[in-house]
Amino acid sequence: MFSLKGKSIIVTGGTGILGNAFIQAISEQGANLGILGRNKKVAEERAHDINIKGGDAIPLIADVTNEEQLSSAHNEFLKKFGVIDGLVNAAGGNIPEAVVQPQQDIFSVDLNSVEKVMKLNLFGTMLPTQVFGRTIAAKGGSIVNISSVSSVQALTRVLGYSLAKSAIDSYTRWMAVELANRYQDTVRINAIMPGFFLTEQNRTLLTNTDGTYTERGKLIIQNTPFKRMGDPKELNGALVWLLSDASKFVTGITVPVDGGFMAFSGV
Repeated sequence: MFSLKGKSIIVTGGTGILGNAFIQAISEQGANLGILGRNKKVAEERAHDINIKGGDAIPLIADVTNEEQLSSAHNEFLKKFGVIDGLVNAAGGNIPEAVVQPQQDIFSVDLNSVEKVMKLNLFGTMLPTQVFGRTIAAKGGSIVNISSVSSVQALTRVLGYSLAKSAIDSYTRWMAVELANRYQDTVRINAIMPGFFLTEQNRTLLTNTDGTYTERGKLIIQNTPFKRMGDPKELNGALVWLLSDASKFVTGITVPVDGGFMAFSGV
């Protein structure tokens, strides 16, 4: 039930840290892969590594906020594999200018930077869904978005990121209902809600240059019952489940993978 053998799946943000864990897991379960990202060198290297291991992957160079580039990637993937069975919207992240510092005037937030983060995360999820989703719906398949614990818990500093992820939660539920109304159980959409995993976007917030945790990092560990951050591979079980036929009656949900962070009151 959990096999992805013979399926053809696109992963946006496939050149990132979490994206790398995703493409490895999907390939290991037998799927053909499109590794979509802006970094051509990394996308090509990761596709090559999968192919020499016996998998089948192609790099797709595109910006998730650029419809023309996504359309070209769509056509390239169909030319290679003929079908799209799944989409993982893993592209996203934060930018330093959108982080609200403790000493910063809360009434002078850089809204232009917040808008950029919203565009990357929210519209960088919606646009690939629109470009690739129609083809998925024609045959059937699964779409998986990436949420965050910041979408439901107020985390200081990361205003734009929190707003965007909250919107992704709402979009996931809304789209699940609309897809079901139009296509019944043919295509489903869900989300994974990661807790804290070190990525390039949050590394400077959570760790010092010597690798030790910042005060913010220590607070996160303190409020995570498992008392550690997650390994990207620990997201793969939920991902494979949501992409596979094992979740055929599941749509519109957000699955926390957070070491207990959401369950803990801090007391």
